[in-house]
Amino acid sequence: MRNRVNYGDRHFEDFRVAIRDYGWVIFENALDSDFVAKINEDLKEAYVKRRAIQEKNGISANMAGTLHHLVEKDNFSLPFIEKMYCADEIAHFLGGNYILNGFNAVIHSQQQQPYVSNMHRDVRTFMGDTKLLMQMIVTLDDFTEENGATYFLSGSHKTDIKPNESYFFQAADRAIAPKGSIILFDSNIWHAAGENKTIKQRRALTLGFTRPFIKPQMDYPRMLGYDFIDKLSADQRQVLGYNSRIPENLDEYYQPVHLRMYKSDQG
Repeated sequence: MRNRVNYGDRHFEDFRVAIRDYGWVIFENALDSDFVAKINEDLKEAYVKRRAIQEKNGISANMAGTLHHLVEKDNFSLPFIEKMYCADEIAHFLGGNYILNGFNAVIHSQQQQPYVSNMHRDVRTFMGDTKLLMQMIVTLDDFTEENGATYFLSGSHKTDIKPNESYFFQAADRAIAPKGSIILFDSNIWHAAGENKTIKQRRALTLGFTRPFIKPQMDYPRMLGYDFIDKLSADQRQVLGYNSRIPENLDEYYQPVHLRMYKSDQG
């Protein structure tokens, strides 16, 4: 397939053609092994915390191995955002500045069937050529057929027609990739996590990026704190949504241009 390239050797035109024709592209060797190990270590505590809340609130069914909203002050998330992986590709796809819509992860174990194993796409309204959301998968283990590498129905991002599920699993391609790879895909594409038939976990980050005027799944600036902005780089502020905040009172609304919460370059 022509939608696979080494991250350090990638060319923009290859991405443009692959995302147009296939709807997804693999960049191999994007993250170094030490950073992958750091992420996997941080996910252990993160999962215990989130699983306890899922169980407490009675929503644990079909959510085993899922971790949502991993942005925290002291884990891997801020260094990950600072590295701005695939920034040019995401900006091109979304037509300019973008923000984080969600920063999640999946720990896929044998015999687990979380909701991500269902055939789905990540937007509920088909928007055709209007691009609102780009998804990213970061492989934290090798993705193989045996451990459930993601299914992608190449080209299905071009049509509003929902495929027959039997046809989907027969015709879809598999995202076979070494750990440390990044998979970018159009949110209109139909995809599904595969079944892990091994005794080892298959871990991955799953992120979404949108145009700044779209509401994210979590208010990351409010969660981290508005005063935390001074500890962030310009790129981190942009991606986390600090440049596209909504004022909550008149004093925050009536501000000179340089102090406004929603900046003029956010669309």
